[in-house]
Amino acid sequence: MKAKQTTETIHIAPPNIKTGVVWIKGTAPLVVHKFSDKAKNMIRAKQEAGPTANTKKKREAKDFTEVFNGARHISFDGWDGIPAPAFRSACIRACTLVGFKMTMAKMSIFIEADGFDNTEGTPLVKIYGGEPRQLESMVRLATGVCDISVRPQWLEWGACLRFRYDGDQFTAEDVINLVHRAGLQVGVCEGRPGSTNSNGCGWGTFEISDEETVRALDEKGGAK
Repeated sequence: MKAKQTTETIHIAPPNIKTGVVWIKGTAPLVVHKFSDKAKNMIRAKQEAGPTANTKKKREAKDFTEVFNGARHISFDGWDGIPAPAFRSACIRACTLVGFKMTMAKMSIFIEADGFDNTEGTPLVKIYGGEPRQLESMVRLATGVCDISVRPQWLEWGACLRFRYDGDQFTAEDVINLVHRAGLQVGVCEGRPGSTNSNGCGWGTFEISDEETVRALDEKGGAK
């Protein structure tokens, strides 16, 4: 006897992608660390040299200003920025605080770029805060040797986050509250409290603000 065949209709709703904007202001200094083009070129040259790379070479003098500028994410338009994925990652991490699955959040929230890094193409969110100061900190390398780390730091900073989200997973209020939690409890960039490598330095935290307050940060000039 032939089995009776049945059909089942599957309905997939179209994507319900929505957009929004939220302005943020730093509640702690921001420290950015881009892997410099000079460092990448040195690694490339060493790999291309092969066995001859191990021959002793004269050590070059360290140009602290060059290292400082090399650690900055500069857009094609000339402004400093923060990698947009840093904010997305912070929001995804903050989902664990409210019982929302990170795997779902990865497919449900995105941060739009204001521009792109002029050498590596990283999507960037513009920093409002004027010019950064040159931060020099003592660090101990994995080899046990002490070194001076040179990084750009903004004591006062802000940004405008343009986000896309899945309206079937979040409301606009959900996303803004998630951004706020990400800012106060996770942070972005170097020394953030939510770092997986350490407890951080308390840097890179932020709160929800308004456009007028954030834009005024550029007028202060930065680099204090």
